[in-house]
Order: sequence, then C-alpha cells, then structure tokens
Amino acid sequence: MKYIYITLFFIGFPIVSFGQFSAQGTVIDENQEPLPGVEVYIEELHIGTTTDLDGTYTLKNIPKGVHKLNFSFIGYRTYNTSITVLTDDIEIDVSMEPSVFHMDEVIVSAPFNKLQSENVMKIESRTITALQKQGAPTLAQSLTRIPGVSEVSTGNGIGKPVIRGLSGNRVLVYTQGVRLENQQYGQEHGLGLNDSGIESVEVIKGPASLLYGSDALGGVLYINPEKFAFQNETEVSAGQTFFSNTLGSNTTAGVKTSNDQFKLLLRGGYNTHSDYQIPDGDRVTNTRYREVDFKAGLGLNLDNFVTELRYNYNKSDIGIPEEIGEQSASKNLLLPYQDLTTHILSLHNHFFLNRSKFEVNLGYVNNIRKEYEDEHGHDDHGEDHDEDHDEDDHSDEDDHSDEDDHSDEDDHSDEEGHGHEEDHDPSEAALFMDLKTFTYDVKYHLPSSERFETIVGIQGMWQSNENFGEEILIPDAITSDVGILVNSSFEIKENNTLQGGLRFDHRSIDTEAYEIEHHEDHEHEDEMDLDHEEEEEEIVEAIDRSFSNMTFSLGYKTMLFQKVSTRINFASGFRAPNLAELASYGVHHGTNRFEIGNPDLESEQNFQTDISLEYGNRHIEVYVNGFYNILNNYIYLNPTGEELDEAPVYEYVQNDARLYGSEFGFHFHPHPLDWLHLESDFEMVIGELDEGGYLPLIPANKWSNTLRGEFKGWQRFNELYLSVTLDSFFDQNRVSDFETETAGYNLLNVGLGGNLSFEKWSLGLRMSLNNALNETYISHLSRLKSEGIPNPGRNFTFGLNFNI
Repeated sequence: MKYIYITLFFIGFPIVSFGQFSAQGTVIDENQEPLPGVEVYIEELHIGTTTDLDGTYTLKNIPKGVHKLNFSFIGYRTYNTSITVLTDDIEIDVSMEPSVFHMDEVIVSAPFNKLQSENVMKIESRTITALQKQGAPTLAQSLTRIPGVSEVSTGNGIGKPVIRGLSGNRVLVYTQGVRLENQQYGQEHGLGLNDSGIESVEVIKGPASLLYGSDALGGVLYINPEKFAFQNETEVSAGQTFFSNTLGSNTTAGVKTSNDQFKLLLRGGYNTHSDYQIPDGDRVTNTRYREVDFKAGLGLNLDNFVTELRYNYNKSDIGIPEEIGEQSASKNLLLPYQDLTTHILSLHNHFFLNRSKFEVNLGYVNNIRKEYEDEHGHDDHGEDHDEDHDEDDHSDEDDHSDEDDHSDEDDHSDEEGHGHEEDHDPSEAALFMDLKTFTYDVKYHLPSSERFETIVGIQGMWQSNENFGEEILIPDAITSDVGILVNSSFEIKENNTLQGGLRFDHRSIDTEAYEIEHHEDHEHEDEMDLDHEEEEEEIVEAIDRSFSNMTFSLGYKTMLFQKVSTRINFASGFRAPNLAELASYGVHHGTNRFEIGNPDLESEQNFQTDISLEYGNRHIEVYVNGFYNILNNYIYLNPTGEELDEAPVYEYVQNDARLYGSEFGFHFHPHPLDWLHLESDFEMVIGELDEGGYLPLIPANKWSNTLRGEFKGWQRFNELYLSVTLDSFFDQNRVSDFETETAGYNLLNVGLGGNLSFEKWSLGLRMSLNNALNETYISHLSRLKSEGIPNPGRNFTFGLNFNI
C-alpha cells in the first residue's frame, strides 16, 4: 500500500495547455483617490501583487476557471470577489471602505475559502505576526491568546493545544495542508511545530469530522505556511528574539523569490532556551530545550494546473522536568529528555477545468520519537548531557539495528560512580518509536453558480508504528482509514447562507502482540521477612479492530436583527480509540504512570450545538458564542489505586460526558480616537461525566482585558503600537477525582513596537513584558502542578525582524 502513495507523489505534470490570462484594475478609497500598497491575492494559485502609487495592479498567469480574488489593506474592509476567466483577460476595479477594526481574513480551513465575515462556521484566525507580539517563546503558548484555546504544558518546551476543554487526539492539527501525526495522544508530547515560516493560524472550535475525519472531534488547529513572494519579486528576511527568563533566543532567516510561473521559498530557524525561572529566582531543572527547523517550498503555475511542494524538517531536544533541583543556566540537556525528529512532505495540486476543478493533496509525515533515561530508568537531573550525545544517527531509517549508535560516549554510571548495577545504558534510547503516515485528500469542486457550491471528496491515511527501544509504550501497528464526503453551500439571499454535508469513515487498526516485564512489590505479614520484588511477564495480545462512523454538519448564517450577524451550527464528530488507549501496558516515564489499555473500547462520538451572535458599528464590536457538546463513550485514564513498577496504575475507561460553555467579549473603538482600542474577552468551559464528577484537564475560566494604542507613525516610523493586558484566571474548583483544585491569579502583560521603513527595506521592533508583576502562580493545566512547581516568572522579550 505505501508504495502506491509514494508513486502518487511523483505523478507527472499535465501536458495539456489551454492558455493563461491576466487580471488588472485600479483600487480607490472612499474619496475616489488611488490606494497604493493594497495586497491583491488569489489563495489557491499562490499568486499576488500590491497596487502601485496610482492604485493599479496586474496579476498574470491566471488559468481558466473560477477563482477568489482578495483585496486587503490595513485600515480598510477586506474585499473578496469571485472571478470567472474563460476566454479573455479581465479587469476588476475596486473601491475599498474604511474599517477601524482588524482586517477580514480569507479562511483556508473552511471548505469554500470565504472571508471570515461570510463563513457559516465561526473560525478564529490570527497572523503569526500578531501572535509573536505576545512575547511567548513557543507557538503553543502564543495560541492561548485566542479565546477558547488553552494548553497543557510541561515547562516551556512541551505544550499541547486545548480547544474548549478537549486536547490530544481530540484536536487535529493540520500543517502545510496535511494532518500532523506525531504521537499526539501523550500529554507530555508537545505540538511539535516552530513558528518560523508560518503565515497564520486558524482554529475551528467544535466537531470538524465532516471536513477532516477522525480525531477532529474537538476541533482543528490549521497552520497556514508562509506565503510565496509576489510575482517577479525577491524577499530576504531575518529575525532574532531574546527572552530574559530563559536566557533564550529564537532565530530565523529566509529567502523567497517568484516569477510568473515558478516560486521558491527557503527558511531556517533555531531556538535555544535554558531552564525557566520562577518568581523566587530558582530555575525549574531540566525545562531547557533546543529546536532546529527548516522549511522549503516550491510552486509551479502551468496553463491549467497549479502545484505546491512543501517540506519541513524539525529536530527538537526537550528536557523532561520533575523538580527544582540543580540550579544552572546551561543549555546542555539533562537526563531524562526527548529527542524528536519530524519530516513533513506535502504536495498540493489544483487542476482547473473551466468552471470546475480538482484538488489532489498528498502528504507524508515521519515522526521519530526517542526518550532517554538514566541507567535505572529513573529521572536523574544530576548529569549534563553533552550536546553531541543526542545526534543519534538516523540517516538510514530502514536499518534499525540494536547496535549502540553512541558507542563513543562515556558511560554515565562510571562517570558519576553510582556503584550499583546498571539496568539501562543512558546512551541508548529507552523509548524509540518510528511513526510513518501517508495521507491523501482528493476533492472535486462541481461547477458552481453564483449562489450554490458543492464539493465531493475522498480522504484517507495509511500509518505504521514501529518500536526499536527497550521499552514499548504502544505496540507495532498498522492503521488505515478512508472517508468519503459531500459538502454544499447555498446562499439563499444576501446575508443568508445555508451550509451542510455528510461523511462516512472507516478505520482499521491491526497491532502485533508484544511481551513486557514488570516488577510487583510484595509485603510479607511476617515482620521478620523483608519486602521483596517479584518479576512478572505479561503478553499483550494483538488487536484487530475496525471502526465505522457517519458524521454530518449543518449551519446557517443570517442577520437576525439589524447589524446582528447570527451563526447556528449543528455538527457531529467521532474519534476512533488510539493505540495507547487500546494496547498500552507499561510505565510511561514521561507521565510517571503505569498505563493499561482497553482493547474493547468503542469510538467516541459527539454532537455539538454552537450559536454565535455578532454586532458591529463604527464604534464597537460585540460577540457571544455559546456551545453544548454531548460526548458519548468519552475515553479517559482512571487511577486504580494499585502500583506496578513503582508507578501508580491507570486504566483506560469510557463514559458519556458533556461539555458546555461560552466565549463573549467586545472591541471598543471610540470615534474619532482612531488610535484607541479597548478589548475584553471572557471564556468558560465546564466538562462533566454523566455518571457524576468532572472531566480532567478543563481550563479555568479566564477574563482578558487589553488597552491598546495603534498609531500611524511619524516620518519613517509606522505601525506603532502600545498595549497593556490583564489576564484574570479564576479558581478552578470543578476537578476530576485525581486532580486538585487550583487557585486563581492575575497576570499583567505589556507590549510595544513598530516598524522603521526605508525605500527597499524595513526593520520591525517589538518588546513585551509578560507577568510584569512577577506573580507566583500555577496553571491548572500545568503537568508540574502535582509537584507544586510554579509557572515562569517575569519575562522580558525583545525582537527584531529585518526585511528586504
């Protein structure tokens, strides 16, 4: 099967030629004056330009077909229109209206690529530039500024997105247009993406199985890669950000160039951080991490065909913390730590057939996860791990022999003189998993009318997991699935759109049996007998399971009252149990739990009702989002009260559950004070089991208030901003049986920055002060909470971005 996927990657380009066309025109403002600097872009073709001094533009190399042409400019309402190119060049003149609020974005994760204001689903969108202004060291932390999004964290280096109380395999991550598979079931398995080379992030909050299949039960995090350069332009950029708390830095540099047909993009990034510092001055041992990232893109526009090839290499070495121990500002890793390597290859093709088109998207993701422990499989933070030690040769991925790739390394037990029997060589990965995933996504856009659009498609995945370490967390397995879908959008009349669809999915999971040894403590009643440890062997049987599900989505957008936009959505989703839930048996040292899977688990299924109301005028925007999510067969870990291998035993069980909550807020912009913005957002989610009790890892209620000034600038200074934000986190008293309550806290954050522009280059500067009052607090979603370890203290961030 996998050779079929590999072959598909190298399908030849079509030879048929139908001729190409251009679009040109003039963009003016509300005073009928030419508007220079407007971005004109066609998303699916990856071609764009900007208007010149007299407001004119020209886009070349447009194939026959129907395309969405987008005009955007800061301070003006985004304009999106469909153009039909069949026999001649076209001319489109646009008059743009002022807007005091943020620019409307074209949403890529939705099926019909409309503006957010036109979408039936409410989808949050943020540019990476806006997220980086928050001063967070990682992408996962930056995303928490979006209402309804939180993170489960293990220090700074490990963060998992949480959408309305759901995380892990219930939140699907898409990057470069393909699903990211990187053993995301684990709480201590982070997002695994670097913000270098990212254009924007979109968040679907709620079931999206209709569009994306299994695992999109709680929502989708859709990462849009950096855009190619505009036609016949070359851009060079570099950035450097410094972080005071971790003595860290994030570095990025890239170049991109385009002509009428070819596009090329290259970008590299390097991040390195020491242990983070808590407010009393101590550092949390082994929260250090480093990351190397490389991205490349190649685009080609032919007469009736557009293709985009993307590649991402990410190498992350992340310490696994458990205590405040050795105090050091070193960036050399300590044992235990994670060594993660991910390769992402995607190929996106568009075939234009006059009024219809085909999309053929292929993806390959290879995630290699290694975890290193001390020689006894315990956490030992007393040893620096040399930076060269983790360069474990994996160049020949087909040759996974048992030989020691680190034979030249010094023996840690000899070096430290522990003087007890060596159970495990720390130079070898105790846990070593190689996950390969091939995906395909084929869609046909039927010929559309002015008001009606329909998409039919087939999506699928083939995945293999192999183990090469001494420990086995999940078995060797093959997973495959296939789904067929139909989705339609009908504009009944202006500002009244109905959208819905159906989907069928089938997933099969086939695992191999494996043997595991564990130790069980026995205590004798006779006081004269010593406690003894008995070694036992367990055979975890092979599993052959299949799961089939039907899902649907139905949404309606209308103007309920004057200037009140209303979205009502009903959607179902599903998630097949993952390998850990079905077949795990053993200690996971990253979580310090002995986890036991359940091969009889059924698919999770949910049904969510989502209502969104938005009101806006020239002074204020107000929004209210409410949701109610019924979740059947919810799978979770439950403590048994027993211990195996000196770790508490947790079993996977399932029960029906429900989640409900809301997000509401406002954006106040008093006219004529064009520079002043006051924003307020409140978010809450409650998760309950039907049989009583609360779901684990539900974020605390949060109220965020921001006072921001945006200034046009002076001479060469422009896009100046100054912001003050107060984040108030409420007490979290609704906790599961094995959680503890978390006290509320307040965080004060300050940011300022702007751009210094010259004729051919610009310099962006940004500064931020997070946790400005050095508040001591522990997030309810911090995995270090059980150890009583606070989150980071005050952090000053200074960043520079240079563009030519």
